[in-house]
Amino acid sequence: MNDVLSLAAEAKRAAGASALDTWLAALAMAAKVDNNPSRTFPDVIDELADLHGEAPALLSTRESFSFRSLAERSNRYSRWALAQNLGPGQTVALLMPNRPDYLAAWIGIIRTGASVALLNTHLCGAALAHGLKTAGASHGIVAASLLAPWRSALAHCSDSAVAWWTHDGAGEGAPSIDEDLADRPGHPQTGGERRPVTTADRALLIYTSGTTGLPKAAHVSHHRVMMWSHWFAGMMRTTSADRMYDALPLYHSVGGVVATGALLVNGGSVVIAEKFSARGFWDEVIRWDCTLFQYIGELCRYLLGAPPAPGEARHRLRLACGNGLAGDVWEPFKARFAIPQILEFYAATEGNFSLYNVEGRPGAIGRVPSFMASRFSVAIVRHDAAREMPVRDDAGFCVRCARDEVGEAIGRIPDDEAGRAGRFEGYTGRDDTDRKVLRNVFAIGDAWFRTGDLMRLDRQGYFTFVDRIGDTFRWKGENVATTEVVAAIRSCPGVVDAAVYGVPVPGADGRAGMAALVVEPGFDPAALRAHVAKRLPSYARPLFLRVCASFDVTETFKQKKGVLAAQGFDPALIDDPLFFDDAVAGRYRALDPDLFARILAGTVRV
Repeated sequence: MNDVLSLAAEAKRAAGASALDTWLAALAMAAKVDNNPSRTFPDVIDELADLHGEAPALLSTRESFSFRSLAERSNRYSRWALAQNLGPGQTVALLMPNRPDYLAAWIGIIRTGASVALLNTHLCGAALAHGLKTAGASHGIVAASLLAPWRSALAHCSDSAVAWWTHDGAGEGAPSIDEDLADRPGHPQTGGERRPVTTADRALLIYTSGTTGLPKAAHVSHHRVMMWSHWFAGMMRTTSADRMYDALPLYHSVGGVVATGALLVNGGSVVIAEKFSARGFWDEVIRWDCTLFQYIGELCRYLLGAPPAPGEARHRLRLACGNGLAGDVWEPFKARFAIPQILEFYAATEGNFSLYNVEGRPGAIGRVPSFMASRFSVAIVRHDAAREMPVRDDAGFCVRCARDEVGEAIGRIPDDEAGRAGRFEGYTGRDDTDRKVLRNVFAIGDAWFRTGDLMRLDRQGYFTFVDRIGDTFRWKGENVATTEVVAAIRSCPGVVDAAVYGVPVPGADGRAGMAALVVEPGFDPAALRAHVAKRLPSYARPLFLRVCASFDVTETFKQKKGVLAAQGFDPALIDDPLFFDDAVAGRYRALDPDLFARILAGTVRV
């Protein structure tokens, strides 16, 4: 706390009163984490049960937990894990839709020192199997509703995890964890049951597509879980009177840790929606009497594009917190829905720094006040798009971008334990970890984390997100790795080769997937649509197809996708046959100039 107070004098000179209060609140909450490394999030949950008892903690249409019942349920999961001899170095895979029991499961298991891999519920087959393999999970907790994708993944695994069905999953050839939990006590662990877990230990594996390849499992320590929860509790100034509406996936760091933990640690409650619905969003916010909600940019655009709903501005929301809110959506969204404050931030699950737009400047992802520069050490360096690497000067060092110049954002990795907030914890794969670290950046021996994101820093000190580097693009709030999509398409009968890239669609955030194909005679787009539907989540399936005679390649046989991407899906620029995935019709349609014009006008859903 002394470190926090020592910043106050400089902070008062460098920030407005409201922004200053927010930064100091976050720093004060962070100090609680750094000052007690033996206190983990499960410990916090047990403390909250004693403090708040039957006050609501997690709410949903399926089930609800008070602070006491959440602690009890999580302790039952802890004792289940201990009975399976799970502990440090072991991992449990969790495949469950959004519901309060999701949090109870991972909170309970990480209390024992074991880790939990939060699996993407949209995956199946080889992609889901890849997640299981990288996690090295010995056990899996699987909701009965996700039995089919789990079994499709096991067909690609030589060593499968022991599955436990939950939520009406008994009788499916595996034990029911619900029956097991019912026989276990829910009081806090005592004596020999307790494991010596600290914030330095790994708690979760959360998957991120990164800049290339299949999803990577990022290490998330107990320290990160605690810091995310406490820091955002300060940033949002949460209290026991607050209630968060959370319609984001619980397998993501924002929906599953930030939106939930930031409320719980200060005695607030969280409404967990099974999925986002633009049609029912405002009814739910009002029904549950929420004061905050967590967003991603695409969510806000969907709400803004929906027809007016009765009562859409008659809520008690005081703040919306999230990332990816585009500048053209910001002000219209805030005005139409009467949102008093928007807290936009930038962060990555595996990243070692974050940015916060405390001042509420539309379109910006944040800034670093002078009094926070030592905590958030970030730089933007010139980027060579052809090599997908930073530019180096004659001395071999990276070149900092000038103000308003676009480059890759990087974060300094501290070389001592004192800089725990800036550590890069890496992935389960050593090569994946090494590829994200730049060395000898500005000095011999220094190390910086590569975000893979292009940004711009303006003359007022605000950061703006520009684009993703490389083959990965963002669509529907998810990162799409083209290598995964290409692999799925190439496995379809009749496809000779494929190139995948993202193309901008007017009025939509991110880039939509487009696949250029070389095919055999008699190729049927309907067969490809059915094929990828079994192998890819909906957001990764190509929205546009282009059937080519052949591809241009470089001297090293790399596809020249730049020209393809630049031409996009405009029939006026392309002689090749084009197709559009019409979700309403449920099929690929020929993309002619009339359909192209309607897509541009926003009268066709994408």
